[in-house]
Amino acid sequence: MAFVGLIAQLVDGALGMAYGVTSTTLLLTAGIAPAAASASVHLSEVGTTFVSGISHWRFGNVNWRTVRWMAIPGGIGAFLGAVVLSSISAEAAKPFIAVFLFGLGVYILIRFTSNKIGGPVVNRTISGKFLAPLGLGAGFLDAAGGGGWGPISTPTLLSSGRMEPRKVVGTVDTSEFLVALCASVGFLISLSFVEIPLGVTVALLIGGVFAAPVAAWLVKRLRARVLGTAVAGVILITNARTFLNSFGIDGGTLTSAYVLIIVVWLVALFFAISAARRERTTGSVGETAAGEAAA
Repeated sequence: MAFVGLIAQLVDGALGMAYGVTSTTLLLTAGIAPAAASASVHLSEVGTTFVSGISHWRFGNVNWRTVRWMAIPGGIGAFLGAVVLSSISAEAAKPFIAVFLFGLGVYILIRFTSNKIGGPVVNRTISGKFLAPLGLGAGFLDAAGGGGWGPISTPTLLSSGRMEPRKVVGTVDTSEFLVALCASVGFLISLSFVEIPLGVTVALLIGGVFAAPVAAWLVKRLRARVLGTAVAGVILITNARTFLNSFGIDGGTLTSAYVLIIVVWLVALFFAISAARRERTTGSVGETAAGEAAA
């Protein structure tokens, strides 16, 4: 469990998503009830997101205005989602969310791989009227579905083209602290301590705390084009099964579709890395020429 928490937080801290999805999926596979699994994950996230937020802040990966606009509505939504999950299931909404996220994943993959579309991000203020409903919905689905804050918030902010990928990841991770805290309060009110596997919670917490600073450093070092393409691949892979099942695709065809998605992602990642290297070389040559001209 500690190793799972470490890997999940490393992916989440570097790509802005997947801690809840990865951890919850494993706990459900182990036979833990949905509400108890989500409660355990969110309790551990209170610690991991706190350390992750501080780490991202130290590396300059946080847009605090966006955090304020998203975290408070997100916390409210998470509390409501936790209370709702304790009595009903959010399974019915998953196909619609998967279709939406899969479409965003395709767009982001094209945007950060293509030379024409994946150019410099235009840093502009994102309206609070857009951020608040996004935070409310993502927070609710995160608690009710056992994961969703990152998978919904990160691709939506990335697709706007108004924030650098590293700041999107850092901002989403930092704002998740309040979301995890409010969801935990909701679960503690609706469930008893006996229903929450505290040993699993502590193990996930320990692994996640160790991984958080490393992930924040990794985000600081990765080029925007590479980071954006990596995020797109994670979005496509994590939502592919639900997306394809909603269209009646399963069995061997589902496996073939998975292989195709992974191959396309790896090819896109190769081109993104190659383009990032060319941009770095061009930038270095430009800086050297400018220095010589100034001298």
